[in-house]
Amino acid sequence: MNQCQPITQHLSTPQQLKQNLPLDFNAAEQISTQRRIVQEILTGQDPRLLVIVGPCSIHDPIAALEYAEKLHTLQQHVQDDLFIVMRAYIEKPRTTIGWKGFLYDPDLDGQANLQKGLEQSRHLYLQLIKMGLPIASEILNPMVTGYFDDLLAWGAIGARTSESQTHREISSGLNFPIGFKNGTDGAIQIALDAILTAQNAHQFFAMSQIGLPSILQTQGNPQPHLILRGSNTGPNFDVQHVSEIKKHHPDCPTIIIDCSHGNSQKDPLKQQSVLDQIIAERHQTEIKGVMLESFLIDGQQKISETMNYGQSVTDGCLGWEKTEKLLLRAAQHLQQHKHAELMNP
Repeated sequence: MNQCQPITQHLSTPQQLKQNLPLDFNAAEQISTQRRIVQEILTGQDPRLLVIVGPCSIHDPIAALEYAEKLHTLQQHVQDDLFIVMRAYIEKPRTTIGWKGFLYDPDLDGQANLQKGLEQSRHLYLQLIKMGLPIASEILNPMVTGYFDDLLAWGAIGARTSESQTHREISSGLNFPIGFKNGTDGAIQIALDAILTAQNAHQFFAMSQIGLPSILQTQGNPQPHLILRGSNTGPNFDVQHVSEIKKHHPDCPTIIIDCSHGNSQKDPLKQQSVLDQIIAERHQTEIKGVMLESFLIDGQQKISETMNYGQSVTDGCLGWEKTEKLLLRAAQHLQQHKHAELMNP
């Protein structure tokens, strides 16, 4: 027997999963409104700051729901200045090997129960949406997109996949704004090329909602944009970097700043100073949004039998108390700047 022969296990099709865990009419209307708001922020029609915040990755639905409750309460206090979207990532890219996310391994035991992961991920998303929260995720495995494309208000293409033509084409068919990150080496051009590709219509090979090979014809993404996430050699979020990008790339679209990764030198606590500086310079940079990795407890941990509740199992996160203070401070500074502009037009 060929030892390299893969083992095949059949899964629900996107259509079957959506039928078993449907999105009701009111929730669909809510998501449509949230997508429109995100798009209006990115185009400058809505002056608020878009804030995509949440765990680096979902691994515990109970902790994720507790975090979401806190985030929903906070949104009520800052809604005049910030529009919060919860980061709800169920897939994680791997440079080599490692835990691939809740979708693939919901029991954290390495058994790759993908059917359970599909069901639990969609169930969790529906719970978050019922709470009133818009949700965001990374578009990673092309085959997964069709299972959740009706639920997301915003999506990201990571630094490792912005150069992928497949991901660019998939983005052109998604009905919500997609951000493309600069490369891990800091290269901006791959993201700009991706944005141009995603803006346009395409025809490409894909899986249909009923699980059949198909030709997908798309019309172009409503609002592709650039995400600056820093690089292996340093940050790129400050006014000098943003000004240089706009100078050398005058057609550069809307910019969002990822406060984590290279911009914080992978220290989750430094996200605080990064966001503070972004807020202070926003009148010069016109940054439309930010990303933060945040969970109930600071830091990160390895997957084990004795894990801390509410702490990330992938990249380190900013704990809730610090996150809450940071976003309240950001909203206050934006409010003060707004009043100052009204007094001195």
